[in-house]
Amino acid sequence: MWIMVAGPYSYGAPAPEDRAANLRALNRAAAEIFEMGHIPLIGVNMALPMIEAAGADTYEKIMMPLSLSLVERCDACLRIGGASPGADEEAERFRSLGCPVFYSLAELRAAIDLPLSRTGERREAEGKD
Repeated sequence: MWIMVAGPYSYGAPAPEDRAANLRALNRAAAEIFEMGHIPLIGVNMALPMIEAAGADTYEKIMMPLSLSLVERCDACLRIGGASPGADEEAERFRSLGCPVFYSLAELRAAIDLPLSRTGERREAEGKD
């Protein structure tokens, strides 16, 4: 499955180090999803290089429109972290499309029968976590 990781990035994070910490949390969750045999996507990771190239004044023009457009390419959403209007909007878009939204890695793991290997084949269950 392709799974979007949605969580706070800039909301409530005025300092660069706060945003970096939020991005690390998103990326840690994405790494866990990848280890489960699925493909993680993070809208912020897609948008930030474009914003850097186009200029900081394009943040509002690029960040949420790009993130929301990725929703239609994914099968599910993992919503992590605290308050974030943008992440809430992403999760709501998934719900409106009838796609699942999970609120923890444990919930996501429990919902997935047998994870796909990186080659797309079903793996045998390797025991309980």
